Amino acid sequence: MATQPDDRTATPTEGTSPRQKVWADLLSRIALGDRAAFDTLYRQSSPHLLAVILRIQSQRAQAEDILQEVYINVWRSAQSFNPALSQASTWLGSVARNRAIDSLRRRQSEPHTISSTQVDLDGEESDMLSRAPSEAPGPQALLEQAGAARDIEHCLKTLSGEQKHSLALAFYQGLSHAEVAQHLGQPLGTVKSWVRRGLQSLKSCLERATTLARG
Repeated sequence: MATQPDDRTATPTEGTSPRQKVWADLLSRIALGDRAAFDTLYRQSSPHLLAVILRIQSQRAQAEDILQEVYINVWRSAQSFNPALSQASTWLGSVARNRAIDSLRRRQSEPHTISSTQVDLDGEESDMLSRAPSEAPGPQALLEQAGAARDIEHCLKTLSGEQKHSLALAFYQGLSHAEVAQHLGQPLGTVKSWVRRGLQSLKSCLERATTLARG
C-alpha cells in the first residue's frame, strides 16, 4: 500500500501547474476504477517515473519491471492520494522511489543461486534462456495483472505450507526440483509431489476464479 509522502516544504494547493491538476484529477478517477484515466496517466507519467526509478536502479530492464509494479500499485492505492497534502507528481514519485528501493532490498536479501530453470503450471521444467524476452505490458495488461495477482494471493492461501514453500522456491527463485529438495532438505520425490499437487490445486482455483470473473 502506498503511503502519502510527507511533503512539508511545499504547498500543493498554491501554484499548481496544469499538468499537476490533470494528474490529480486522473488519480481521483482511477480511485473510482476508471480504466481510461489509468491509461491516460500511464502514457503521460511513465517516462517521468522511469527516470525516477533509473536514478535508483540503473539497469534498464529491471527498472522497466519495477515501473510495471509501480502502476499496479497506483491502480490499487490511488484512493490514498490526497491533493491537499502533495502534488500528483510528488505522490507518484514517492511510489516509484519506494518500489525501486524495495526491489533493491529484495535482491540483496535473495540467495545468490543462479538458475535458468522455470516450472510451469503443469509441473514441467523448462529453460528460460531459450525464450525470447517479452515486451513490457501496457495499461490493459497491467490491470489484468493486478486482478490476477489478487486471485493468486487468494488461491495460495488454500495450499499447505510445504506446497507454498516449494512453489515459492520454484517460481520466484527459479530453482529446479532438485535444487528445491536440496534447499529444504527433503527427498526429491517428496518435493516433486508437493510441487505437482500444489500446482494442480492452484491451477484449479485460478480456473474457477477466471470463470467467475467472466460471469
